[in-house]
Amino acid sequence: MHLPTLTLCRTCRDADPTLYDQVVSTLKAANVKAKLQHVDCMSGCMRPQTLAVRQNDKTAYLFGEITAQDLPDILTFIRMYQESPDGNFADARPLGKLRFKAIARIPADVQ
Repeated sequence: MHLPTLTLCRTCRDADPTLYDQVVSTLKAANVKAKLQHVDCMSGCMRPQTLAVRQNDKTAYLFGEITAQDLPDILTFIRMYQESPDGNFADARPLGKLRFKAIARIPADVQ
């Protein structure tokens, strides 16, 4: 079973240095399985702090302006993403404010 990978930028100008640990704790408390990594610069500098979500054979997403307040919506997103066969959603309203923080949606490779 493939798990989604969440990648959080840690070098954004206004990056919250505690956000990574908060995401880890939130995922663990909710028993949501995902890989989490943080990296230096994802070139989302105009909308810091950025978060990418990707999984094999699914559409990938890049979100900006992520804060701890987005954690409930991130959990909702991950659950919906895991349930979606291709990573796309017919209705993004359950994602709350997170849906307005999307910077990019990158289609999966066509096989």
